Amino acid sequence: MRARWASSSKLMVGKYCLPNGFLCLALGLSGCTVMPSAGPDSRSIEANAYARVEGGGRSAGIDYALADIDAEVLAAVASANVNTLSGFGQQRSTPAALPLGVGDLVQVSIFEAQAGGLFIPVDATGRPGNFVSLPVQTIDRDGSISVPYAGRLRASGRSIAEVEAEVQRLLSSRAIEPQAVVTVVKSRSSQVAVLGDVKTPARLELNPIGDRILDVISEAGGLSAPSMESYVTLQRGPHSVTVPYTHLAGKPEENIYVRPGDTIFVNREQRTFLAFGASGLNGRFDFENCDLTLGEALAKAGGLLDTRADPAQVLLYRRVPRALSRQLGIASTRFVAGEVPMIFRANLRDPATFFAVQKFPMQDKDIIYVSNAPATELLKFLHLINAVSTTPSNVVDTRDAVRTM
Repeated sequence: MRARWASSSKLMVGKYCLPNGFLCLALGLSGCTVMPSAGPDSRSIEANAYARVEGGGRSAGIDYALADIDAEVLAAVASANVNTLSGFGQQRSTPAALPLGVGDLVQVSIFEAQAGGLFIPVDATGRPGNFVSLPVQTIDRDGSISVPYAGRLRASGRSIAEVEAEVQRLLSSRAIEPQAVVTVVKSRSSQVAVLGDVKTPARLELNPIGDRILDVISEAGGLSAPSMESYVTLQRGPHSVTVPYTHLAGKPEENIYVRPGDTIFVNREQRTFLAFGASGLNGRFDFENCDLTLGEALAKAGGLLDTRADPAQVLLYRRVPRALSRQLGIASTRFVAGEVPMIFRANLRDPATFFAVQKFPMQDKDIIYVSNAPATELLKFLHLINAVSTTPSNVVDTRDAVRTM
């Protein structure tokens, strides 16, 4: 690379008078290999690539929506609820019925009105009552149990009262006014599994009066992780819903009754957000054991750099449900995925926006980007000119280095 010095015409930059050709040199130094670098630059990467996949004229090829944070957007975001358990499979006011099922251990007791009947002999003395208890048996794979003189009868899928009535009907012509009592010794068909970040994961038998999600989590020993970082997933057949534990505990309508066969999975997920750009600190930050607002997150990231940041361009990147995008008036038909990439912009030059960001809720995996002010790049250039022009000996060294390229 060869560079020629121009004529002795001068250029005024601030209080400095620089050769006009030196300005051209300063602008061209970024393309020289003499400049320090930690690795290959973008031009060498592109030049040596075997193949390149481009986004059809767009840098990333991802459609997104932009919304300025105001009172309307704040209200919509604050009321948005991504997932809900209310109305999931059954009404919360009614517990699920618990019929007998395959694998249950049951015992059948039969009472007769007097001795001398089918089960109670005539000379039965010293007995506590006119009844006999049959051995405990398991409801087999075909859903049946066996009762002497009544034969095999279906029990699975029926209530205790229905099985008792069936036994009485089958024995009515042979026993003396028979009465039957069916007792569940152990229920294996009416159980739920509670797994994950609980103290004692287990399969639990459901109570006939009904158990809610928080009830079975409590029976499993409660949470083994902070509640603010715990999420509860309810799996019922092919469907599943995940909600924050605090959401479940804070809204009674979400604490629904569980059903036999449900699986409750509790997992801990450490909530984090990222901060980039002209903020005081860049990196990943933990929510810790509390909820954060956008204002608190900005403070956690060191606020805005006064020398670089554009307060009117504080951006929050998030994927939102399509329902929220429609509520904000965005035509979601353009977006193929179930969620819409959204950028929320806060104009901190407006004093009222400070009230809004203090209420705007942060979510896990949000990204905050604080844009540079438009004059920042110009200031960078002027600082470069100032740094070089104040050391004349460096100018000669730079010129010689450039000529040797």
